[in-house]
Amino acid sequence: MRVGAEVSVGEVVVATVDLGEKVGATVDVGEVAPAPAAISEMSDAEVLALSDLAMDPVQDRRLSELLDQQQAGTLGADERGELDALMQVYQEGLLRKAQALGEAVHRGLRAPLG
Repeated sequence: MRVGAEVSVGEVVVATVDLGEKVGATVDVGEVAPAPAAISEMSDAEVLALSDLAMDPVQDRRLSELLDQQQAGTLGADERGELDALMQVYQEGLLRKAQALGEAVHRGLRAPLG
């Protein structure tokens, strides 16, 4: 598994993880979750789009497969690294979604949950 990262303008970090033949392509890990101040500066449309964020279906399927293997005790060392990378994608996406949802509620674009 190869992991590469580059820093662009501002505080956004972009990383790519090459999962090799397991997924059949390079999987874009995405951007590190923007700070709450950055979300507060987004347009309403951007906040709503981010609050609807979902994991890429290919990544989601592979994550489920790897979690099943982990549960069964059949996860290999290479697959452990792949699982770690996909869990990071999932967790960062969930954080970004939660931050955007909070901002959307704050702006009155969405009703509070619960």
